[in-house]
Amino acid sequence: MHPWLHFKTITRHKLLVMQYCFRIGLYKQGLLHDLSKYSPAEFLVGCKYYQGNRSPNNAEREDTGVSLAWLHHKGRNKHHFEHWVDYSLDKEHVIMGARMPRKYVAEMVIDRICASKNYMKEDYNDSSALEYYVNGKDMMLIHKESDFLARYLLTMLAKRGEDYLLRYMKKVLLRHRNRDYHVKNGRLILE
Repeated sequence: MHPWLHFKTITRHKLLVMQYCFRIGLYKQGLLHDLSKYSPAEFLVGCKYYQGNRSPNNAEREDTGVSLAWLHHKGRNKHHFEHWVDYSLDKEHVIMGARMPRKYVAEMVIDRICASKNYMKEDYNDSSALEYYVNGKDMMLIHKESDFLARYLLTMLAKRGEDYLLRYMKKVLLRHRNRDYHVKNGRLILE
């Protein structure tokens, strides 16, 4: 058990995500981000499976076949695309990824950046979060437009850097939060 190390890791991550969310105007999301990680259902598992270089949920999954901490976490945190999985009404699929509101896609991207920084430490660069996302894409059940938006933002980070990405998220992506987004002819359209 590594309670102090796990506490430091999740708190460092939470504070970093909060800082980034504040920079783009997502104050409530920044404050509430990952609070469930401090609940017994998640915290105790994190202490038991702590390794410091990756999520303890993966170690729990390898050990028991399922991560109960992850199931608890994704059900309470809307910035995870897994939170948005639902039954499909279209007879073609049993379940589907529902489209995420843009503020949660923004938080998901920030979460991925901060997790990459937290675990990769000095090996992190502006392409790290995109590489991690693309490497896991085959296992994702995410709405195609939410996926497009996430990849669009992570590619922007890789090509133009963190400051540019955060300015874009604040000034363009989240400027009119009640408006919608969609993809048309391979292009992101913000309404």
